[in-house]
Amino acid sequence: MLSLIDIHELHHTLRPTIEERLHGFRDQWESASEEELFREVVFCLLTPQSKGRACWDAACALDDMGLLLTGAAEDVAAALASTGVRFHHTKARRVVAARLLFAPEGRLSVRTVLGRFKDPKDAREWLVEHVKGLGYKESGHLLRNLGMGAHLAILDRHILRCLKELEVIAEIPKTLTPRRYLSIERKMAAFAEREGIPLDHMDLVFWARATGEVFK
Repeated sequence: MLSLIDIHELHHTLRPTIEERLHGFRDQWESASEEELFREVVFCLLTPQSKGRACWDAACALDDMGLLLTGAAEDVAAALASTGVRFHHTKARRVVAARLLFAPEGRLSVRTVLGRFKDPKDAREWLVEHVKGLGYKESGHLLRNLGMGAHLAILDRHILRCLKELEVIAEIPKTLTPRRYLSIERKMAAFAEREGIPLDHMDLVFWARATGEVFK
């Protein structure tokens, strides 16, 4: 059973790694190419009901194959078929739709589209509304990976399980409506503040505890 002592000990051990990873996310927003930023969009589109590591490998493979920016939906789906990413046909269509959305004038510009939002929560609302396949969890994940999500929770099954074990929430909801998601996010943020651990650190501590690594 997870305890507060476990969380603080794990955070103490992992803090240098976590800070390095989060610094890398922030630096990526400043220095990465538009293609690299869009690869993060694609990664988050692929993650629902699929393993994170497999999704990142798949996004990188699409990039290497030249399909990230120009591939038709059927070509993207064919490339995803053997990667371990579930629902590859649906996700391929979403990748192509997102590509068009992030190129409003015919040229990919993730920075322009997302950089106009001063508040990351407003950016998240826009993503949820406009990018099919990105809910609150995936949108928060994307913004965190672009260095903009320090105060956003990424409520996947690993995080929810940890929150229940720590009695931050009474139960893991069967479905996460927007209202329920935001309610749990507030509870997690209050818990993180109470324990003196930044929210984005807490997320990666929970993730590492569940998976054995600090990943994306």
